[in-house]
Amino acid sequence: MRLLRGLHNPSLKEAKCVATIGNFDGVHLGHQAIIQQVVTKAEKLGVPSVVIIFEPQPLEFFQGNKAPARLMRFREKFQALSSFGLDYVFCLKFDTKLSQLSAESFVETVLVSHLKICHLVIGDDFHFGGDRKGDFSLLKTLGLMKGFSVESTPTLVESEDNNERISSTFVRTLLAQSKFAAAQNVLGRAYSIKGRVIHGQKLGRQLGFPTANIALHRVNVAFTGVYAVKVCLQNGKQVLGVANIGVKPTVGNFLPSLEVHLLDFSSTIYGEHLSVTFCEKLRNEQRFENIEALKEQINKDISDARCYFKNNHKALFNELCVEKK
Repeated sequence: MRLLRGLHNPSLKEAKCVATIGNFDGVHLGHQAIIQQVVTKAEKLGVPSVVIIFEPQPLEFFQGNKAPARLMRFREKFQALSSFGLDYVFCLKFDTKLSQLSAESFVETVLVSHLKICHLVIGDDFHFGGDRKGDFSLLKTLGLMKGFSVESTPTLVESEDNNERISSTFVRTLLAQSKFAAAQNVLGRAYSIKGRVIHGQKLGRQLGFPTANIALHRVNVAFTGVYAVKVCLQNGKQVLGVANIGVKPTVGNFLPSLEVHLLDFSSTIYGEHLSVTFCEKLRNEQRFENIEALKEQINKDISDARCYFKNNHKALFNELCVEKK
């Protein structure tokens, strides 16, 4: 799968393509259904398959720090999309110029002139264009004029018993409620955050609990607190741990951070990329009166995490952890 960035780059070398458009934040089962339609149709027609995304995401452009928390940064999204057999990800910079482009101009400039689209697949709630007038009906009309067909994908719901629409918003709600098993059902995989280990303040090491500080590259997060986590290292090895995600009120962070204390682990991993999967919430973030109170709580968090893994993932716990007497 190749990445194409912006209209300034050459258009597709192929004469036609099948495409879809959206944020694809989280790449949940609803997104996957759309992608599968795109890939299947492209294979049938013998043309490339394309997903069109935006950076920043439109609400981030319009709302800034007040925009909904990202489920994935761009790197994670690209990696997730690469597993579905797509040929291209076409990333458009969402700026003032693009935000003011009418729906008709977007179709003419992006879909017809640049991508030479022959078939478009969209979600049934999709809207686009500077005036938000772009929808399925308008696309059908423009498609007849410009020579491409349009197909919509019906909304997926969580289950027959729960008519909740599968969406990125729903995933954020589940994560905020620490319903990780339910989020896994909607995503089709366990929720994780991926990032590179960077140098931090070294406070955890000074306290006797060294942590891996993972760059989040986002101004807000979908959930905060202290969690029992599974961590996949860059070499593929799995480690259990305790993670704090949030602003660490005791030490006065302003931007959210992710720090993970890895159980029974002592190797140096600065610069490596980790994947952190959230299993169980241990507690909310809280401010402590002094460092000694913080150390006491961290010890309890580690003990609670060990207890959780021993009771719920016993084989993995026995393989990866040293039993504490």
